[in-house]
Amino acid sequence: MIVDTLSDAIKNVWPMLVIFLVVLIAIRVSYIRINHERFVFYKEFWNLIFVVYALLLFQLLTSTEMNTTSGLNLVPFTEIFRYKIGSKLFMFNVVGNILIFVPFGYFVSSYVKATKISHILFISCITSLTVELVQLQIGRSLDIDDVLLNVVGSVLGFMLFIGLSAIKKHLPRFLQSDLFYNVICVVLFLLFAIYFAQLIGLRWFNWL
Repeated sequence: MIVDTLSDAIKNVWPMLVIFLVVLIAIRVSYIRINHERFVFYKEFWNLIFVVYALLLFQLLTSTEMNTTSGLNLVPFTEIFRYKIGSKLFMFNVVGNILIFVPFGYFVSSYVKATKISHILFISCITSLTVELVQLQIGRSLDIDDVLLNVVGSVLGFMLFIGLSAIKKHLPRFLQSDLFYNVICVVLFLLFAIYFAQLIGLRWFNWL
């Protein structure tokens, strides 16, 4: 269900997404050339992935109601305990609200080089609360449980960042090299490009 919702979000915003990314890439490439900066593919790739993720995340949160109620809920755990554990509604509204913010916690932690949970708590609280306030203004609901679940997801993303960073330090030197990560990201880029092309029905990829 969550994957289907994400796919629908991509289909809805792909024209804007393509234009935005092409312009962003052109600006970034020009900046690197003009300022004689070193180009590292995997770093640029992950920056673009974060941009795509952020656009899809906020498109999803402002176009899809993640719970079945409307209005205002300021009582913690009211909505969380309303769903039967393991049910579709539980997976979509509880687990889904956690999972969609795990990448947010990871990317933001990586960008700000977070070392403490408090570093990500502030950003995730501000972000999720802003989303909820906007949802309330556009006819949806403000739910404190959504904020709590989003923050939990962000904290899990932070923990993932800390864990992977610790593992990376103990890897062989080759597995820490830019070349290794560049190769991985080139493969990921090709897979994402094929998936995106097939998702939107791009004619160039009909033979795949």
